[in-house]
Amino acid sequence: MRRSGSSVVRNTREARPERAFLIGVDCRARAGASAKGSLTSGARAARESSAGSATSKAPRIPEFSAQESLDELRSLASSAGAEIAGELLQRRDRLDPATLIGKGKLQELAGAAASVSADLLLFDHDLTASQQRNIENVVHTRVIDRTQLILDIFARHARTREGQLQVELAQLEYLLPRLAGRGVEMSQLGGGIGTRGPGETQLETDRRKIYRRIRHVKEQIENVRRIRAQQRQRRESVPVATVALVGYTNAGKSTLFNALTQAAVLASPKMFATLDPTIRAVTLPSRRKVLLSDTVGFIRNLPHTLVSAFRATLEEVQRAALILQVSDASSALSAEQDAQVEKVLQELEAEKKPRLRVRNKIDLLGAVQRDALRDDASTVHVSASKGIGISTLLDRIDQTLEEDRPSRIHLRIPQKEGKALALLEARARIYSRQYKDGLVELEAEAPASLARRLREWVVA
Repeated sequence: MRRSGSSVVRNTREARPERAFLIGVDCRARAGASAKGSLTSGARAARESSAGSATSKAPRIPEFSAQESLDELRSLASSAGAEIAGELLQRRDRLDPATLIGKGKLQELAGAAASVSADLLLFDHDLTASQQRNIENVVHTRVIDRTQLILDIFARHARTREGQLQVELAQLEYLLPRLAGRGVEMSQLGGGIGTRGPGETQLETDRRKIYRRIRHVKEQIENVRRIRAQQRQRRESVPVATVALVGYTNAGKSTLFNALTQAAVLASPKMFATLDPTIRAVTLPSRRKVLLSDTVGFIRNLPHTLVSAFRATLEEVQRAALILQVSDASSALSAEQDAQVEKVLQELEAEKKPRLRVRNKIDLLGAVQRDALRDDASTVHVSASKGIGISTLLDRIDQTLEEDRPSRIHLRIPQKEGKALALLEARARIYSRQYKDGLVELEAEAPASLARRLREWVVA
């Protein structure tokens, strides 16, 4: 049951991609929203939940406008393989509880979708089961909300068994409260004697099946988590720090990962191209080794079911010694995207981790903008695809990491100790070397773990 009924492109045998009609809703009822910067209701709800008891003097968190959110939905739809047939952005004072956009606008939408032969409607908003059903009854076209679309993209890109299990769990938990009313075969219970037909039996049967499958998938994910914890424990027994790449989807994390590790991880302009975590070793300028972890990209209003399902994967972020927060320097929405990443890090309780901000894709900026960029103690500007700033980033990681910090040592090692000399050559910076009376006298900068292994030859 990895692929749910929310799939955008139903199967590969179809001659053409499905034509999607996009619908955005700009709800202006909330106080304090300006006409220029009016927000989608989902973005506004996220802002209010994060604001909490914040005072009026607190810095404003950048948010997506309704049009910017609709633009992002367009990118999501393209990543799912859909062809964009049309768009509609409605501005309302409040959301309609029955149809979200109101009966009049719904009739207009039905005509517009039919005129362009749309195969499905994509709402840039989460829909309740009743809203989805009411809209479908009028437009006679499949209706998919934003969460369903993201789940479908995740299902497409999951390659490992672990990734597939995590996506399936998120799909099942999303589907469960939406079973009632999904077609005649699952019709809800009638009101009166003699109306208790097979619909209720079918509904309860489906619920039991889904509950049973959820339990099974959770057990399998727990096994994955246990194995991952054992692997992490073995890694942590050796003093090798983990550095985690995080950032908004399509910020260039996988391209940066490849540039730092010389790996060949899939780097794609499509959103959520990376779902399965990848860990590779990196040698820093001090000759220390660290483990670099590539993680799933974040996005505005990331469905909670996905955050929960991918918690086993995101534990790498929670346990990392350093977080590299990658953002797209060429994007006009860079500040808004960084704010959304910050929210997910808070949910993971990783917001206080040591962090280095990496502004990527500077090759896409104009010459004047690029010349005005300045690195500082917490920010490095790079172009992962062109290799610009990579050595500077490695130096900054080396300076920031406290684990296994290198120090200057003086050693006298017998020439016959070839293994110790080879180890020093591989893992330390050697500044001077002299041969005398069968000994090699060296001045070197070595990680603390290496200095401990060679302590019998260290000269005070």
